[in-house]
Amino acid sequence: MTDVVVAGGGLIGLAVAWRAARRGLTVTVVDEAPGRGASEAAAGMLAPVTEAGYREESLLRLGLASLERWPAFAAELEAAGGLPVGLRTVGTLVVGFDDDDMRQLEALHDFQQELGLSAARLLPRAARRREPSLTSRIRGGLLVAGDHSVDGRAVHAALLAAAEAAGVTLVRDRVEGVVVDGGRATGLRLRSGGTVPAGSVVVALGAHSAGLPGLPPVPVRPVKGQILRMAGAAGLLDGTVRALVRGRHVYLVPYGEDRLIIGATTEDRGFDPTVTAGGVHDLLHDAIEVVPGVSELELAETLARWRPGTPDNAPLLGPTAVPGLVLATGHHRNGVLLTPVTADAIADLLATGELPDRAAPFTVDRFEAP
Repeated sequence: MTDVVVAGGGLIGLAVAWRAARRGLTVTVVDEAPGRGASEAAAGMLAPVTEAGYREESLLRLGLASLERWPAFAAELEAAGGLPVGLRTVGTLVVGFDDDDMRQLEALHDFQQELGLSAARLLPRAARRREPSLTSRIRGGLLVAGDHSVDGRAVHAALLAAAEAAGVTLVRDRVEGVVVDGGRATGLRLRSGGTVPAGSVVVALGAHSAGLPGLPPVPVRPVKGQILRMAGAAGLLDGTVRALVRGRHVYLVPYGEDRLIIGATTEDRGFDPTVTAGGVHDLLHDAIEVVPGVSELELAETLARWRPGTPDNAPLLGPTAVPGLVLATGHHRNGVLLTPVTADAIADLLATGELPDRAAPFTVDRFEAP
């Protein structure tokens, strides 16, 4: 019997497994196609300040704590996995196109200032000096120097290598349910007909976490996002550019030597995998408005995946009402950002039985009726 079995081999599941194995626990990860869910589509933004939302201050604090961990986490991961993760630390630029866009950016900046966050307002010329490929039609921007990015797929590859090097066992099978015996979670049931018995069960299945047999109610829903990957973008952008284009959001994230991610739609359409003409059109139209040079790039890949949304947009971390059953899911749009802090918190829980204070506000019981 393994000490821990993790359902899900995406970024969160593998990071939890790696960190738990480093704590001396025996760990098995079960996933029929590791990294083919939301992790495959992730743009890799590490942007808690840019993403700061009203009434989401506890999530912001968690995001800032995780961002602070990222440089050391990336260095440890590259050493353990032997693969680069593409950490970029050149900041994030947010720009607007019209008066309404700029009013939204001014409101965001005021909110950031109220919270003591670092963000600088830029005039159009200063924004274009920062990123010369920007159109001359932008009306201004915000520079968030501390919001960075990584290559999400490279991080997953490194986590897979690091986990296996740490002794984690990977079972390529579909999770069919949680085994519950005497009121306690004791393992996972597999599509192949077998089970993986374990002392603790961690559910890290992203948008697929809800409805798993044996699991108590988990308030996670799929939030569809369409995303584009472009080739031939060498030298186009130094860092992440986010924009409001007449009220519509778009982001452009450079990675690798000549690649660019453009995203992303936000759609409540269940597990619809369709990449639509309208979605591609809107993303390309807005990206080209922001950076005209995008029109010359190769459209290398289109993809639709599902963010794991929760009622308050914050993750579900820690124990459940079922002894032995732990959640590490519901990260919505912040899965990459929150990978280090989630992995450390869940590994601490598995090794010591205590959930760190920083993760305590994110247990699933926050949604229980008073």
